[in-house]
Amino acid sequence: MKAAVFHKPKDIRVDNVPDPEIKQPGDAIIRVTSTAICGSDLHIYNGMFPQPRNMVLGHEFMGIVEEVGSNVNKLKKGDRVVVPFPVACGGCYFCSHGLVGHCENSNPDNYGPEGGLLTGKGGGLFGYTDMYGGYDGGQAEYVRVPYANFGPRIVSDALTDEQVLFLTDILPTGYAAVDWGGVKGGETVAIFGCGPVGLMAMKVAWLRGASKVIALDVEDYRLTMAKSVCGAEIINVKDNDNAIEEIRSMTNGRGADVVIDAVGMEADRSFLDRVASVVRFEKGTINALRMCLSAVRRGGTVSVVGVYGYPYDNFPWHQIFDKGLTIKAGQAPAHTYIDELNTWVEEGKIRLDDIITHRLPLAQAAYAYDIFNDKQDNCVKVILKP
Repeated sequence: MKAAVFHKPKDIRVDNVPDPEIKQPGDAIIRVTSTAICGSDLHIYNGMFPQPRNMVLGHEFMGIVEEVGSNVNKLKKGDRVVVPFPVACGGCYFCSHGLVGHCENSNPDNYGPEGGLLTGKGGGLFGYTDMYGGYDGGQAEYVRVPYANFGPRIVSDALTDEQVLFLTDILPTGYAAVDWGGVKGGETVAIFGCGPVGLMAMKVAWLRGASKVIALDVEDYRLTMAKSVCGAEIINVKDNDNAIEEIRSMTNGRGADVVIDAVGMEADRSFLDRVASVVRFEKGTINALRMCLSAVRRGGTVSVVGVYGYPYDNFPWHQIFDKGLTIKAGQAPAHTYIDELNTWVEEGKIRLDDIITHRLPLAQAAYAYDIFNDKQDNCVKVILKP
């Protein structure tokens, strides 16, 4: 089959690779009909997370069930499904408590309680390095899906792929960010990062009753989408050194009730920031998180769904303590939210396909990664069609 294969940083190729096979009785084989490139894929693409061997990428995918293992009784050949991005067994302590990203069984080689830099990691993730289970991803014609009785969800044939594809990751992740913030109605929510996850968080914030949604980014084209598609008030952080003060001026000097970091460690940074990272043996930056901690009001909540993969010196614990902040962070428990969100989509409460800017064949995956990573051609979200 054809698949988008990571060879080394900045080197994605569409290769011929062996078709996936049933390995365990709980497996299913999915023929992929649509897949997407996620901002998290860029962490591998840019070498932020090490991956020494070639690997099929992609954790946002859906398709048609082609084959099931002998223990699979909730799916059959021909079912049309979306697949949540964590690989989760459904039966361990964490899965039974709705914490599927911490599944005890899906990452046997590298799982552990420590949450270390290279070992003691969380549960498995599709197409997301050997540290997270080494599972080939869905930017391919076919993909093996373990624990098929627990993960895949059958979707309505009345909806197109593009209407439901983002149930796999970016909608549950945006929802988690808002849910962790405890948004119940009347809050001001500020969202740093107008990429796909940030845009979904804006949509969810309105549906959860936010009174004001503020979007911040360094790219005008992404801010334009945040305003036109999500109805957010916008602030360009690159051109506005007073962004934090502007948020405070909108909130009687207090700051936002909930602030979401949808950027993570690959935030925009200066030359001096880059030099400091080299000196400290750090990768990336916590610039986005620092801004979130300043933008949130005292006693407020910061939700972190942007990825951070390294320890950072000079972490501002003094500020967190003095302001009495609540911090919630991590991989979104997509399985926990997906059924409710699927109902939202079916009922027309939320639209997902209006953030798509590029639709390309899988054969153009390398080009798609380039334009998404380099923010070319006003690229916000790419769909690949095998």
